[in-house]
Amino acid sequence: MKKSILYLFFLFVGIDFVNAQGGVIILEGNYQGKPLYVQNPFVTSGVGFCVTEVKINGNISTDETNSSAFEIDLKAQKLNIGEKVEVKIFHKADCKPKVLNPEVLKPKSTYEIISMSADKDGTLKWSTKSETGKLAFVIEQYRWNKWVKVGEVEGMGTPTSNEYSFKVPPHSGKNQLRVRQTDYSSQPRLSKPVDFMSDVPEIDYGPQKASKDINFFVKGKSDKPSETMYEVYDQYGNIVKKGFGSKLDVSNLPKGGYFINFDNKMGEFVKK
Repeated sequence: MKKSILYLFFLFVGIDFVNAQGGVIILEGNYQGKPLYVQNPFVTSGVGFCVTEVKINGNISTDETNSSAFEIDLKAQKLNIGEKVEVKIFHKADCKPKVLNPEVLKPKSTYEIISMSADKDGTLKWSTKSETGKLAFVIEQYRWNKWVKVGEVEGMGTPTSNEYSFKVPPHSGKNQLRVRQTDYSSQPRLSKPVDFMSDVPEIDYGPQKASKDINFFVKGKSDKPSETMYEVYDQYGNIVKKGFGSKLDVSNLPKGGYFINFDNKMGEFVKK
């Protein structure tokens, strides 16, 4: 477990190990079709440049490093887009080079949707192409006047055709689903939404003044429980409960008024 945490911490980050003989900066990630640029200072003595050697996936790079700035041409290694790459920059002990664009090794959201569909039971299926790195697909459902995260699937990260599916808990009536991917730029890449009509009956809740539980049931049939996603907010807009089920325990909430989202509706209740 400790080893995995360390790996995740160092992934895509320049690690600089230095000893008396020299140091090495290690960068790991995925090839995105772009070169790395390195700022290469003089050694402290002023004679010669800092970098002594560059290795890409264990192979010595033929790039010229005897200058104040140089390019590491990853394309020359005949790497495929999305392929894992490890770059080691060896340098002298009394100086340190700087990689100017390490982000080019980070996975980028480049997927294209080939097809996307959803069945009335909530099964979302989609196929992609042009993925260049492993990034999670977040599945979102439109309800309560906003897009809500309902699941996550790890992307395969390969440029060939990839197939995915995910089962979403549908609400009554018309449902809308989409997938989202976010890379190091923090800019989400969204698919177009797909619609489907579910067979889930309309849901209601009660009592609207409760001290212990609020029940969800088929509208007009309070004796027929029905499961639903729900969210509870206090009067200040803070979310205090969320979950899925046919019963909501409110016994530990302070007395007062609350807003409740359920099915594809919004309502209110009072905790007595």
